[in-house]
Amino acid sequence: MKDNKNISNPEIVLQIMDLHKSFGDNHVLNGFNMKLYKGENLVIMGKSGSGKSVMIKCLVGLMQADSGLISVMGKDITTLTQEALDILRADIGFLFQGSALYDSMTVRENLEFPLRRHSKKKHKDSNTEALVLEALTNVGLAHAIDLMPSELSGGMKRRVALARTLILQPKIILYDEPTSGLDPITAKEIIILMQDVQKKYNTSSLIITHDVDCARVISDRMLLLIDGIDYAVGTYTALSTSEDPKIKAFFKH
Repeated sequence: MKDNKNISNPEIVLQIMDLHKSFGDNHVLNGFNMKLYKGENLVIMGKSGSGKSVMIKCLVGLMQADSGLISVMGKDITTLTQEALDILRADIGFLFQGSALYDSMTVRENLEFPLRRHSKKKHKDSNTEALVLEALTNVGLAHAIDLMPSELSGGMKRRVALARTLILQPKIILYDEPTSGLDPITAKEIIILMQDVQKKYNTSSLIITHDVDCARVISDRMLLLIDGIDYAVGTYTALSTSEDPKIKAFFKH
C-alpha cells in the first residue's frame, strides 16, 4: 500500500531501509522499511512477536541488525562511535511501556537523572529545579515533585515518565505501548497529553501500540508490521477500510 505522506514539511528525521534481523532460523525482520517525518505521529502496529521490539532495539543501538540502514537525523547509527551514539540518544526520548521509573528515587530525582547523564545537553545557565518543575507542569503533576513512584497511580507514573522524557527536549519521541494497562479514561488523558506535547514541541513521534483507538486518534500515518516487513502504510481511514484480510485483522473489535 502506498506511503501517504500529507503533512507540510517533508523532512525525514528517521529512516530505516531494508532492515534484516534473524535469531538462528527465526527471521524476525525481512527487509523492513520506514520513514518518520518531522512533526509527524507515526503509529506502528504488529502482532506480538512480529518484531516491533527488535526494530526499536536496533533503532536505538541496543541491538545490532544483520543488515540494512538506520538513519537518525541524517546520521547512520551503524557507523557511529559509542560517544557519538550517546550524544544522538540525547535527542531521542523513549517512553517505556512500564514507565521504568527508579523506585528508590523521588519524582524530582527521577527527572534530575537524565539532566546529570546528559549534562552537555543542558544549557549552562539552566536551573535544574526550574527545568524539573517546568517538565512536571507540562504533564499536570507539579504537585507530585516530592512523591515516590510507589505513591503514584499508573496514569501518574506514565505522566512522570513522559516528563522525564521531555526534560531533555528531544526531537524524536519513541512511545512503547503508551496506553497499555491503563483504564479507558486514563488512556484517553495520556493520548491528549501526547497530542499536546507534539503541538508544543513539534516533536516527531514513533508510537508502538496495540490500542486501535489510540492509533485512530493520534496517528498521522500508520504502518502495519506483518511477516517482518512494512506490509501496509497509510492513514487510519485508508487502512481501516482495506479489504485485505491481513490488514482487516487489526481493526476487528
